[in-house]
Amino acid sequence: MDQSRIADLRDLPIPPARHLIDGAPVPASDGAEMEIRSPLNGAVLTTMAKGTRDDADSAVAAARRAFDGGVWAGLAPAARKAVMLKWADLIERNALELAVLGVRENGTEIGMALKAEPLSAAATIRYYAESIDKLYGEIAPTAPGTLGLVHREPAGVVGAIVPWNFPLMISAWKLGPALAAGCSVVLKPAETASLSLLRIAELALEAGLPPGVLNVVTGPGSDVGAAIAESMDVDVLVFTGSGVTGRRLLEASARSNLKRVYLELGGKSPNIVFADAPDLDEAVKVAANGIFRNAGQVCIAGSRLLVERSIHDSFVAKLTTFAETMQVGDPLDPGTACGAVNSQAQLERNLGFVDEARAQGRTIATGGARILTDTGGYFMAPTIVTGVQPDDRIAREEVFGPVLAVQAFETEDEAVALANGTDYGLAAAVWTADLSRAHRMVRRIRAGLVHVNTYGGSDLTVPLGGLGQSGNGHDKSLHAFDKYLDLKTAWIKL
Repeated sequence: MDQSRIADLRDLPIPPARHLIDGAPVPASDGAEMEIRSPLNGAVLTTMAKGTRDDADSAVAAARRAFDGGVWAGLAPAARKAVMLKWADLIERNALELAVLGVRENGTEIGMALKAEPLSAAATIRYYAESIDKLYGEIAPTAPGTLGLVHREPAGVVGAIVPWNFPLMISAWKLGPALAAGCSVVLKPAETASLSLLRIAELALEAGLPPGVLNVVTGPGSDVGAAIAESMDVDVLVFTGSGVTGRRLLEASARSNLKRVYLELGGKSPNIVFADAPDLDEAVKVAANGIFRNAGQVCIAGSRLLVERSIHDSFVAKLTTFAETMQVGDPLDPGTACGAVNSQAQLERNLGFVDEARAQGRTIATGGARILTDTGGYFMAPTIVTGVQPDDRIAREEVFGPVLAVQAFETEDEAVALANGTDYGLAAAVWTADLSRAHRMVRRIRAGLVHVNTYGGSDLTVPLGGLGQSGNGHDKSLHAFDKYLDLKTAWIKL
């Protein structure tokens, strides 16, 4: 990693950010702006357009014109593929610039940000670009004299509302298949993570994406996001974020044109360690990284640790020691293992969960406080809470911070009951050397992704989606195309 280049980029002035609508940067329709503060030091980085409903409507209209005009959807698959491959190359070429820009805005440690953000986004765009000319229609097995054809056609205009924790990676999971399918997109970033997404949209235009095919509107979800969700000209709505907002989007769909809505709403994922785990030291390391990297701001974070009682005390002791050695601080220092919390509001929410657990008599094995206050940044010590009970809020609700809730179990059945004891069902992990137990647990745990003897790291070849209140639909893999393609049958008498 080029540390001198990082030093050059860390304090680079950032011009005021504008929407990108119909291929051009434009201010908010009423001229309003909002400050963007860095979680590294609390200072103002720049300002950005504070979008209005009119701005969102303008972006949707541009996307509709582009789609109906066929400037993208009407291109040969090979032509769309060439543009997207060039776009992926440009993202990769500008990866360090994009990573540092993102770190300054959302606080992810640079070692994770470079790989998980621009490089991941480039790989995702490239994956779906390569898939464009490999998606075939179908010929139905009909009687002689009849021809049944099944066409796959782009669904139309896609509204994509994305979060602040991994804006490039998660947006690419949506932009890749949507654009590869031939759709046009209106992208609404989180207020605290818009800059790197605006930059990759500019790179898309440089790669040859026609104006209007990808539009980015910044600003409050209550205005911009709501307008996209309620639009009669948006055909598909995709969202990653909170359950509260997800419910509002479903309601907006019902009030408008019954657009399809796909939601990824986070989780309270259990990481289950049996006494016969093949490598308990590895399980300790992976468990710590699975909750403390990116300050716990990961959708699939292993935020609940379930440990077989016979090894509970020794495992938690090792985990506590490991957590206390993790370097927390400047996310642009390559040695940092746990970066900043995204905002002051999120930091206060995290601390509120810990205060409540402490008041309930739970043990704070380590952490539980804001640290590095002299920097002005939003930093929290990796926190482990033990003695957590199934009905505790910290065991049931998503914290989205570096806070681990630990529970002990005696039997496999108890582990399953605890694992399935929340409304969520996004991810889980099982550590065991017993192959039969591993398969049983995969089948019994209610989650869209179950790891065995690892946590995280699944690639684009497999889908990611949740059960229960973790949402519906899937990002990643070829299954993601299902959200952005319509099936059309042609029944022909010969």
